[in-house]
Amino acid sequence: MPDRYEGTVAGGGSGFLPPPMPTFPAVQPEPALDQPQWNIPSISENTARDALLLFVKSKCCYSSAPAKDGVITNMEAFNTYRYRLETFTESRSTEWSHEPYTGQTVDAYAQQPPGPWDIPAKTPQFFLDDKQFIKVPYTSSVKPCHNCLGIGRKPCKDCAGAGNKVCWVCNGSRYRHGNDTCTHCSGRGRENCSSCHGQGSRQCDVCKGKQQLLVYIKLTVKWTNNSDAYVVEQLSGLRVENLSKVSGKELFRDTQYMVYPLSGFPDTSVVSASQRFVSEHQGKYMQTSRILQQRQTIELIPVTKVTYTWKGESHIYFVYGNEFKVDADNYPATCCCTVM
Repeated sequence: MPDRYEGTVAGGGSGFLPPPMPTFPAVQPEPALDQPQWNIPSISENTARDALLLFVKSKCCYSSAPAKDGVITNMEAFNTYRYRLETFTESRSTEWSHEPYTGQTVDAYAQQPPGPWDIPAKTPQFFLDDKQFIKVPYTSSVKPCHNCLGIGRKPCKDCAGAGNKVCWVCNGSRYRHGNDTCTHCSGRGRENCSSCHGQGSRQCDVCKGKQQLLVYIKLTVKWTNNSDAYVVEQLSGLRVENLSKVSGKELFRDTQYMVYPLSGFPDTSVVSASQRFVSEHQGKYMQTSRILQQRQTIELIPVTKVTYTWKGESHIYFVYGNEFKVDADNYPATCCCTVM
């Protein structure tokens, strides 16, 4: 086999194959345009109350009284940004594989196989994970099956190749009660093995009884969307992990072969995250894969802290995301049902 596939092994693969150096200069990324200051539109009291009522309805033991009768005393909006960088990569690996030989083309040594990165593959839609398996041309040969030594069958493990087993009803005694002949085995004391139907052997599960295998190098092409996100701490008291479950309003999108770190965005922590992620992605993924496309986005996630009173006491809850999700850990009436 040519040197380019010398390290290929069966099953385990040869690890990811680094792409060759490009033969033409890479397209230089263009700096993203500066973005103006954006403000979160405030939600109304009715929207905040409706969101809490819907939240309460989803809980089997929450009373709706505080949501209906509570008096909203304050609503505070918080600017919250989520920056995300996605790097869509293609990686390739090879391994020896085999399948039952049924007359497929045998082309090993007919000519030099193409290099693993020279074999065409149909690229899927960008930013969606996918995988494709390809037979490397001019690596296919025929060999006797290693599992059955080219016989096409293997001794049955259940009966050790005998074709029959001790009758489970009479335990081999041939009788059931006294001198009554066992009707299950007709007095033989043994019964045909159900696994091999009394033949003592079963079809080889590797070559499917064909006795020969087509052996070839399998190329695995894997497309992966590698994503990292940074959420600005909004200091509202809402847990940051809650925001991963909701969407926001997209303020900015930049898609290129290679993106340029942000500059001039109002929140400097977003700029720092962009610079860090871009550097990390390009350093990490260019070593073992080919970068096909990068995309960076900024979302504005609305978060409203609502303060309300019920029965003379003050409580808070949060309404967040485009979906108006609610976080109300300290809801004051959580047990409206009684266990009888």
